[in-house]
Amino acid sequence: MSKKIWLTLCAGVLALQAGVAIAQATVSAPPVASTPENIVRQTIQRLVPRAVIDQVTPAPLPGFYQVIASGHLVYVSADGKYVMNGDLIDGVKGGSLTEDAWAAYRKAELAKVPVSDRIVFAPAHPKYTVTVFTDVTCPYCRVLHSQIDALNKEGIAVQYLAWPRSGVIGDDGKLTSTYNEMVSIWCASDRNNAFTAAKKGRDPKPMTCKNPVKDEFDLGLKLGVTGTPSVYAEDGTLIGGYLSPTDMLEAVKEHSATGG
Repeated sequence: MSKKIWLTLCAGVLALQAGVAIAQATVSAPPVASTPENIVRQTIQRLVPRAVIDQVTPAPLPGFYQVIASGHLVYVSADGKYVMNGDLIDGVKGGSLTEDAWAAYRKAELAKVPVSDRIVFAPAHPKYTVTVFTDVTCPYCRVLHSQIDALNKEGIAVQYLAWPRSGVIGDDGKLTSTYNEMVSIWCASDRNNAFTAAKKGRDPKPMTCKNPVKDEFDLGLKLGVTGTPSVYAEDGTLIGGYLSPTDMLEAVKEHSATGG
């Protein structure tokens, strides 16, 4: 494998660390009957046995497949000999084909989360919608939510998904306090009020019920979320962490189907 790129595994999550680089993987000859997709999957699983492969599709780069696995996107040659990590740029039109692929994938996956599993703050007639992976304790999440009225006034609906930064299970093998807080909020009779109170530092009344918090946390990992807030536009593009209402409006206009 080239010294310019290496593959490591951290807490069961695929970490691909490099700039734009190419790695030649040492692999045994695949069975003659293997399909290119199977060879690609075998290559990833050989390099990172615990990687969870979510998608394998032909890449815009001839002879390569695009692989989304454990929150990362890489390109693997059809014969399994080469793995590339980095931005694939359209040499004619410009722009990142990698980011376009991520956006399309995220949009499809986010669409599977029903509105009933989200905590929504929206104006009567929203012009735009953003999806925000949030934690009840992170400072910038609290700043963003303190401006929810201004965001709604700009016509932006904010749909929150749960993403406890400390994870679901702590080092002690127990459910984390942040996870329990978010479960209590999602189980509250008035989620919005409980959510806003928690953003102001008031602990929610402990509650349990059937809830989507773990599933939403896992979805965040799948989509490459590493911190909160993570704000996604309607087309699946990650438009930032905290954004002021004015900056948020400009960002959502750029990535809205209506274009503003």
